[in-house]
Amino acid sequence: MHSFSASYILSNEAKVAWRKLLSMETNGGQALSHINKAAAAVCLALSRYQLLAPSMLALIAGKFSGGQSKCTHADSLAATSTLYDHAQNGHVYLASFAFSLVEAIIIFLRAIYLAIIFSPCVVMAPFANSLGVEFRKSWLSILRRTLEMAGPAFIKWGQWAATRPDLFPQDICTELAQLHSQAPAHSFAFTKQTVEKAFGRKLGEIFEKFEEEPVASGSVAQVHRATLKFRYPGHPMKPKLVAVKVRHPGVGEAIRRDFMIINVFAKILNLIPTLKWLRLDESLQQFAVFMMSQVDLAREAAHLSRFIYNFRRWKDVSFPKPLYPLVHPAVLVETYEHGQSILHYVDKLEGHDSIKTSLAHIGSHALLKMLLVDNFVHADMHPGNILVRINKRIPGKQLFESRPHVVFLDVGMTAELSKRDRVNILEFFKAVALRDGRTAAQCTLQLSENQNCPNPGAFVKEVEKQFNSWGSPESSTLHAADCMQQLLELVRHHKVNIDGNVCTVIVTTMVLEGWQRKLDPDYNVLDTLKAMMFKVDWAESLSYTIEGLVAP
Repeated sequence: MHSFSASYILSNEAKVAWRKLLSMETNGGQALSHINKAAAAVCLALSRYQLLAPSMLALIAGKFSGGQSKCTHADSLAATSTLYDHAQNGHVYLASFAFSLVEAIIIFLRAIYLAIIFSPCVVMAPFANSLGVEFRKSWLSILRRTLEMAGPAFIKWGQWAATRPDLFPQDICTELAQLHSQAPAHSFAFTKQTVEKAFGRKLGEIFEKFEEEPVASGSVAQVHRATLKFRYPGHPMKPKLVAVKVRHPGVGEAIRRDFMIINVFAKILNLIPTLKWLRLDESLQQFAVFMMSQVDLAREAAHLSRFIYNFRRWKDVSFPKPLYPLVHPAVLVETYEHGQSILHYVDKLEGHDSIKTSLAHIGSHALLKMLLVDNFVHADMHPGNILVRINKRIPGKQLFESRPHVVFLDVGMTAELSKRDRVNILEFFKAVALRDGRTAAQCTLQLSENQNCPNPGAFVKEVEKQFNSWGSPESSTLHAADCMQQLLELVRHHKVNIDGNVCTVIVTTMVLEGWQRKLDPDYNVLDTLKAMMFKVDWAESLSYTIEGLVAP
């Protein structure tokens, strides 16, 4: 800004005028009137900005204050300090106002952009249920593509909404589950700058090799493969292959602004009486916690450490290990995990039934441990976040075929339940496994502390009727996950509230049961859960059993 010479000269003259005024007041023991104090404060504040118009105003205000001060009466020497404080506050207030104004303009323009790209979805929405199946499919596809265009906050909201079939119809949840998190990769220069700023060291002082092209790029961060050489400054180590996750530039600010817009929209919808049962404000608070876990990479590192500790005695389950002290909210260095996506075994690999059965058992036992013992559940356990490693058997050295090893990735989204919720949800699972409709409905009504179902009796009767139909010979092939899916449709129809964490656990169980069914059609995770629960007096000794399992 100093390149504007005229502005620079005026700014200097304004400052000189201010200094003369301050010196005059100090030496003469005179005090300024209120209007002169304000003029002097404006003078000092505006003179900090090296622009032509503010400097001109500062010069005028300074000269005006200097001329008027000769007519004021003596007050006290303390007025000088007060005057300076006013001036400093004036600068702070003006800067704060300027930043707030710029921020408001950015949010306003962003809101206009979102209104434009979402307008086709909004216009088509009223006709989505009345113009046929093909029209609804087109609307769902446009909705998904619009969320992808809208940016990371809306992509994450769509992925979160896909886990809430108690709030949204099944076809919407299915479509949103296909949201692509791929995003354009940011430059290597930004990656280098972010890593060096986060750890206070040059890139070459940490890594022996660093691949400039990212392995993957999501909506929040991108991942580079690197070879770690110096974990601590000046202490070389054996070279180790690592994954370096770096947050995209400005993604935190973009998500914060978008969340403000979503929050305003939710508050407006909350004023509509027919939509109050959705409790959008509470849902947004849960979504905000989910977003914090996604954006703050240090939080993800803490989740990884907790899962590693919980599964420390398991030989067939592992997680990437965060490499402290190379952990920062914007950068996460963790071990690089090799393996194939479990989709290879679910959809592509023919035969190998023993491996598939082992994978089904490992996945279900891991989930039951998270739920029953640890009360810390990986809430994003879809096949894309699960790798499988299989060590080939060496003839003559190994008697048995190698057991597969499962690696769980992307633990940003987790769920923890209160003691009350754990008892209720496990009673719910037991009722579903037993096809006990009345108990399942009553447990469902207890899955929220603030239940606002308008007609609980009608809900219980319809669920019981539905479960009775599932018990017929025609429905003998119906799986427990299908029962839960149809039950959640009734939950949405009767406006039954389910707390977010509880619903996340239910959906995670359904997702896990879905791909396990493909691996081993004869295996059912809920049957395993039911067998475990009937081994003890469930209602009385669950807490005692869990505490005994986790005791040192």
